[in-house]
Amino acid sequence: MKLLTCTRKTINGVQFRGRIQELQLLSAANTLPLAFFFSTQSTPNQQHEEGEESIINRVFWTRKIHTLCIRDRNVDEALRLLDKIRLRGYSPDSLNLSSIIHALCDANRFSEAHHRFLLSIDSQCVPDQRTCNVLIARLLDSRTPHATLHVIRSLIAVRPEFVPSLINYNRLMHHLCLFSQPTEGHGLFFDMRRRGHCPNAVSYTTLMDGYCKIGEEASAWKLFDEMLESGLVPNSLTYSVLLKGVLCKRDVERGRELMRQLWQKMMDENDPSVNNAAFANLVDSLCKEGFFQEVFRIAEDMPQGKSVSEEFAYGQMIDSLCRCGRNHGASRIVYVMRKRGFVPSLVSYNNIIHGLSKEGGCMRAYQLLKEGVKFGFIMSEHTYKVLLEALCRDTDICKAREVMQLMLNREGVDRTRIYNIYLRAVCLVNNPTELLNVLVFMLQTQCQPDVITLNTVINGFCKMGRVEEALKVLDDMVMGKFCAPDSVTYTTVICGLLNLGRTEEALDVLQQVMPKKGFKPGVVTYNAVLRGLFKLQQANVAMEVFNRMVGDGIAADSVTYSIIIDGLFKSDQIDEAKRFWDDVIWPSRVHDNFVYAAILKGLCLSGKLNEACDFLYELVDCGVSPNVVSYNILIDHACKLGLKKGAYTILREMRKNGLTPDAVTWRILHKLHGNGGK
Repeated sequence: MKLLTCTRKTINGVQFRGRIQELQLLSAANTLPLAFFFSTQSTPNQQHEEGEESIINRVFWTRKIHTLCIRDRNVDEALRLLDKIRLRGYSPDSLNLSSIIHALCDANRFSEAHHRFLLSIDSQCVPDQRTCNVLIARLLDSRTPHATLHVIRSLIAVRPEFVPSLINYNRLMHHLCLFSQPTEGHGLFFDMRRRGHCPNAVSYTTLMDGYCKIGEEASAWKLFDEMLESGLVPNSLTYSVLLKGVLCKRDVERGRELMRQLWQKMMDENDPSVNNAAFANLVDSLCKEGFFQEVFRIAEDMPQGKSVSEEFAYGQMIDSLCRCGRNHGASRIVYVMRKRGFVPSLVSYNNIIHGLSKEGGCMRAYQLLKEGVKFGFIMSEHTYKVLLEALCRDTDICKAREVMQLMLNREGVDRTRIYNIYLRAVCLVNNPTELLNVLVFMLQTQCQPDVITLNTVINGFCKMGRVEEALKVLDDMVMGKFCAPDSVTYTTVICGLLNLGRTEEALDVLQQVMPKKGFKPGVVTYNAVLRGLFKLQQANVAMEVFNRMVGDGIAADSVTYSIIIDGLFKSDQIDEAKRFWDDVIWPSRVHDNFVYAAILKGLCLSGKLNEACDFLYELVDCGVSPNVVSYNILIDHACKLGLKKGAYTILREMRKNGLTPDAVTWRILHKLHGNGGK
């Protein structure tokens, strides 16, 4: 299989493959200002105003840049303006830098904000200490501690007297701990002391939390002892962090003792926000470590007393249990709440019903829904959809219909949309009678079906093999009894006909009926036809349809090419698939990872592993970057053939090209070692 020939050139003894002119263009672009790549065109009035204003009028330019950044939210225009006036002799100051950094952070362009700050430091344009700390606080929002730490170190190198604020130190340590790097955070802790800061309870608690996360409980306790020796009083959050470490070690007795101390500390704590954070941290730790019975005991006994409001405590338990997939346990918390006269929040209640519906507890979800109606619970549309689908999969149409009726009873609801969601759920089961019943019921209740409703009904009939009923609905739409059909309607009918092998009728709808009704089939319709024809092993007819599609001026997409390549290989037309790649796909430049995967899979299934490897390596040589899935296909086939050495050779190529093996890669290799290999 040939590809476009890649130029090769030796530069300084190193052979480069690819388009050298493109590389030279990119290297030349690196000399341009960064704002060049993000600039927008200014209006003639703006250009006239900027041209007339003197460059020494710093107030005007500072206000102009600030307005572009803050009011207009147009940081690209501000960068363009700044580059332009610098060529006229303007020297940016700390106010300009501050406006630019804030605007870049607001636009979520944190890497560029870091880069701009570093450029400013290198050019000796350094704001005062207070402004620097404000800008560092903004950069910390990126949660990229190493990049921000590089900025801080650059600042200190230029201005040794600069000292980051205690809050910035604490936030930076917290971010490092989130990346499981408490040792680096501890280094910042010592640096903070050297620069005159006295660590507070937040500093110590942050580091303890970081050590507990990586299982170094002993280091956390050393910090706790050091904290006491320094005269600082641990708060309830500190105790909850230590308790997390103890629970990770499964030290139940020590955990219960520490929990008693935590309850007492929460009673003495004056700040309710600290108590809330401590309680949330405790419950989350208990759920993550599997101590669910302890959570239920807390729900029954409420040992924290009045230090945490009961509504918050119950809500936190429900949230933590749901995030751990314990939705039945969360419903038990709801039962305790209701027994004590509390009403769960609508968000929490909706979350429980949603989770139960997804994990196979649709009957319990239905029961909770019925109970929730009594205290005014309103289910979200997405949860309604998930619950209906779960009930229909359990073939409980009666309960699904009751759920639909509950949603229809809501004021201001889009009734047609509610019916459409129900119809889509009914399509999951073989019940054509229910589809017609809902359609009739909509008409009886003066709810006019829209095109989505009718397309859903037609799709349901086609999935159930009832194409005649689908054609009857289509005829009614064409005759004006319902709304007019659209291209989706015809595409659905074509798919239904092809699924039953009625090729001639499907092609008649595509080539005769649709144009007659004023519809020009698009690429989506053609893709559906091609997929259906290849499934019926009618590769020659499929290629005729493709040629007709191209002749009608419809541009193929990567989905089209993936379907054709896959179909040709499955039809044992291997040479035709190779020719199609060489003559059609590669010259079109319309190809992606799905197309590559189809070719690689086809070659492997045809017993041509070496040719598949050559194809992938040629892609890389020509500047294409296949994803990890392409490599996994080759590794999987090598493993199935027992070629251990070959599998690891492909793995090395993957890493050499900058890709990291994913979980699928390792699972494939694990099977290879289990089966043995050559």
